[in-house]
Amino acid sequence: MKSPNEVQTRIELQTPIPEALAPEIERRLYFVSPEITRFELVVKDDEVHGMVLYSAGPLDHAALTAKVDYMVNNDVRKQRVTPARSVWTSPHQRTTHDGIFGLLAQSGAVTEVGEGQVALGEPLLSLFTYFDNAVCDLLAQDFDAREYQYPTLIQTKILETAGYMKSFPQHLMFVTRLRNDLDVYRDFQDSHAVNGIDSGILDSCGNVDYCLPPTMCYHTFHQYGGRTLEEDRLHVVTARGKSFRFEAAYATTLERLWDFTIREIVFMGSREEVLNARERFMRKVFAFVETLGLSGFCEVGNDPFFCGTDTSERIWSQRLMELKYELRLHVAPEQTIAVGSFNFHDDLFGKTFGIDHGANGPVRSGCVGFGLERLVYAFLCQYGLDSADWPAQVRSAVAGSRG
Repeated sequence: MKSPNEVQTRIELQTPIPEALAPEIERRLYFVSPEITRFELVVKDDEVHGMVLYSAGPLDHAALTAKVDYMVNNDVRKQRVTPARSVWTSPHQRTTHDGIFGLLAQSGAVTEVGEGQVALGEPLLSLFTYFDNAVCDLLAQDFDAREYQYPTLIQTKILETAGYMKSFPQHLMFVTRLRNDLDVYRDFQDSHAVNGIDSGILDSCGNVDYCLPPTMCYHTFHQYGGRTLEEDRLHVVTARGKSFRFEAAYATTLERLWDFTIREIVFMGSREEVLNARERFMRKVFAFVETLGLSGFCEVGNDPFFCGTDTSERIWSQRLMELKYELRLHVAPEQTIAVGSFNFHDDLFGKTFGIDHGANGPVRSGCVGFGLERLVYAFLCQYGLDSADWPAQVRSAVAGSRG
């Protein structure tokens, strides 16, 4: 919605790019500048020619143009236009409910407590438990998984080892603290009494050894780092935990949070074992989604690599080799959200974390992750808030969890 005080800045691309790549621009624009409050792409003759950026005040046109040009030329322009291959489509087509998040907020079931942060109550908590248990039950049918609960914080050097700094700098969320020095504490107290808290406090902080984890699997690879795993079996680890990604202005409802919950499963073994495990578990998930009557599909996807020197090449490699599949469920007639992903890393993390597979060199790995807030939200968008309309298996499980 346009604000009366909004300022428009029009940016023309050096040369147009295919409209098919517009989503790749859209998923990056808010990370170009914090001053961008919304945007509209300028599309003509099936090409993106530029964009109109909105802000609360005037922007430096030349500086912003340079940033946009860099992002488009580095991250988007060199990408190949290839339609995403679908590997599964639900036989069910459901009519979604409008305004579910607003209704949840009115009832007190959700409360926005900060940027990208939402407090959850019933019925979401019971649905949360249901879907998490359902995933774990599916896993247990075929795999003997070890479950762990990991700390909230993760060492920065673990993310460095994993290559996260190079791949996704836009999502990083650092944790710091005041330097443990008496003078620093006293100066802080005196300054806080006068000025309150502002960014100047960072001058008194000296610790960047920890981050908020963007996902659970990095904990697992660090945990198994430097080990040699038995080569006669597939190693399966699962964990549920809080994950954190800075999402700028992309944060909205329960679709994209800065602070969210992931159920993650890591497979480690030979290439054939890991790929077979991913495929087998993926098909079980599809069957489960079908039994619930949910509408959606699964397609080849790619990660939101940003600002790297080889972004386009990495995206093309992911798509060509089908290293990532995304399970997407409808939340509106023409809108889906990714509620799960099925990934194959090959020997990437085996090499970087020094995890060997018997005498066969680096272990191969894959991971499956479900965003539980998104899964619950998609379910409610498709079935509504009246539990009488929910599938019987969900109703009975939720009733049981409430005692």
